Amino acid sequence: MARAPGALPVSGVPLAGPAVRRRPAPPELRPSPYEPTGFWRALEGLGAVLLALLWVLPLLFAVWAAFHGAEDTARLDLDAPLTLSNFRRAWEAAPFARYFLNTIVLVTLIFAGQVVLGTLAAFAFARYDFPGSGIAFALVLVQLMIMPDVLIVENYRTMSRLGLVDTIPGIALPYIASAFGIFLLRQTFKTIPKELDDAARVEGASALQVLLRIYVPLAKPVYVAYGLVSVSYHWNNFLWPLIVTNSVEARPLTVGLQVFAGGDQGVDWAVICAATLMTSAPLLVGFLLFQRQFVQSFMRAGIR
Repeated sequence: MARAPGALPVSGVPLAGPAVRRRPAPPELRPSPYEPTGFWRALEGLGAVLLALLWVLPLLFAVWAAFHGAEDTARLDLDAPLTLSNFRRAWEAAPFARYFLNTIVLVTLIFAGQVVLGTLAAFAFARYDFPGSGIAFALVLVQLMIMPDVLIVENYRTMSRLGLVDTIPGIALPYIASAFGIFLLRQTFKTIPKELDDAARVEGASALQVLLRIYVPLAKPVYVAYGLVSVSYHWNNFLWPLIVTNSVEARPLTVGLQVFAGGDQGVDWAVICAATLMTSAPLLVGFLLFQRQFVQSFMRAGIR
């Protein structure tokens, strides 16, 4: 029985025909010749695991020691009973309530100033082409390359002339303007279509109304991420608060922890770990609650 032209056999495979030419894969889908495979990929995974252990093991030890006695911690007795006495002793050994209040006021004051000044500066750099804007923004980027510790002496002299030594505003004032915050918000504002500005201006909105009603709401994830960075940095900052404060009334938590550094009876690691855990717990909880916004905002605020 003759088959019609182009018909398929029972197996579904054509009897004959022109060879099908396959198109090459796009360059972005081709495997890179420099991509590690086999042994090197396993070596990279092993290195990542070792680095993770270097970070996790001290944290696990601090959590374990905070709930065990000093003798059990020194012997690393894993079967020792749990106790909360270390937290009570740490709370009574130092005015932690005052330190917590000072730290909360400090990080709130710094972040509020950084948000206001950084938002205004970023909006100006992103949407206005004024004379010298390129030079001004270059100076902002230069500030990112200067370590804050280099300016400690001059900052102390300035705070002394202003009469702000041993005060919370004296700790906060050198950090009110943040070059990193200006850069991050500028990159975010530049991704917002300028047609939204024109539409708002046609409706009679002023520049400040455009900023507050369009740009700021669209940049909320970035504010959340930058808030975590700013609060965590100034919550853990130690050197500048140590230099500029002399009394309990102005000291933050990091400086207050130095009372546990030593004494006549030696170092009690159980109490130190309990005090450190109380100090860092708010930051860990905040990061766990906002980690998704933290990662997404930095992915959206890439350099464009």
